[in-house]
Amino acid sequence: MPVIAMTMEVGTRGSEVAAGLAEVLKIASVGHEIVDQVAEKMQVKKSLLQRLREGKASMIERLSTSQTEIAVYTAEEVLALAQGGDVLIRGWGSTLLLRPVPHIPCVRVCAPLEARVRSLMQRLDTDDEAFIRDEIEKSDEAHAAAMQRRFHVKWGDPLLYDLTLNTERVAIASCVEQVVALTRRPEFQETPATRAILDNLALEARVRAAFMAHEETADVQVTVAADGPKVVLRGMVGTDAERKAAARVAKSVEGVGEVHSELRAFRRPRR
Repeated sequence: MPVIAMTMEVGTRGSEVAAGLAEVLKIASVGHEIVDQVAEKMQVKKSLLQRLREGKASMIERLSTSQTEIAVYTAEEVLALAQGGDVLIRGWGSTLLLRPVPHIPCVRVCAPLEARVRSLMQRLDTDDEAFIRDEIEKSDEAHAAAMQRRFHVKWGDPLLYDLTLNTERVAIASCVEQVVALTRRPEFQETPATRAILDNLALEARVRAAFMAHEETADVQVTVAADGPKVVLRGMVGTDAERKAAARVAKSVEGVGEVHSELRAFRRPRR
């Protein structure tokens, strides 16, 4: 049940690497499809999320769309896909979300800017180099900002990945071979311990998504820690009603067997 997390920049031919891996390993390759689930849960148009992701949204769209909702529902979807196995997940922060799981290789496909410009011009059959360069730069800026805001990391930092592939120097077939070899290494084989890490992360994501989906707990931002079916909630909430609602909503999530609440409600000082 191989699972691969991959990030790629526009024009790097990363989609070709992903397609090759899907064919060789007989697994699904999922990327843009994630937007369908996230848009449905947020009750917004898919085109809006795509514009936000590509750095093409207007200021009004950026200010009126909850980045927290996007992050919560994306994490839920990515971790659910990883639990199902036999999948390569392209983008959506998957390399950061799945990095804590030892058996999931995190791969970056990149290339120098000039090579990316040439590749995209060829793919789009255009000679407008200035336009292509501008599109790539906008995309890079949007992704870098998203990773900084969400994970507090510098996008492209080599230490975030197990393997970085430069498609200007390494052929697509060779890239595929390298990733396949990585998935077959002993350190990337699933064990009961690494599976437990993934299951716990997925359960925590489902609880956070459940909080977001319920009006009583939509504004609750607390620490959720899962250990098997046991979930521990820690942090501060606004009222006792929110504290009770958080425990109730968490208990209703599929896979949760026990909820231990350490939440505290703010108390206003007496005058």
